[in-house]
Amino acid sequence: MTSSSAPDPTADVVTIEPADLIAAAVLRCPAVVALHSGGHRPVATYLPGRRVAGVHVDDRGIQIALVGVIGVPVTELAAQVRSAVAPYALGRPVDVHVADVQPTTAVGSAYVHHGLER
Repeated sequence: MTSSSAPDPTADVVTIEPADLIAAAVLRCPAVVALHSGGHRPVATYLPGRRVAGVHVDDRGIQIALVGVIGVPVTELAAQVRSAVAPYALGRPVDVHVADVQPTTAVGSAYVHHGLER
């Protein structure tokens, strides 16, 4: 009789990285529609087997590329993002690049996003 090894329950576990926490914080900002990959100058954090598009984290700073809500001043948008990311920045500068803007429909204090994947 042969014994089969049990499947590894941790095989599909993804480690939460700082870039994941930062991406989630940015996406909770009311003036952010989505993260953006950055176009000609990609903005991403490359991790084993995956990447976090729109967020680049290194020792020198944090870069965020995003799609904002049309009509929100860029200074307000950047302030929202920097405030949301501050707990994860650890004193590093946070650069915010608004790659595009999209319309949204306001529902209460939240936004309903149209035409973009989250």
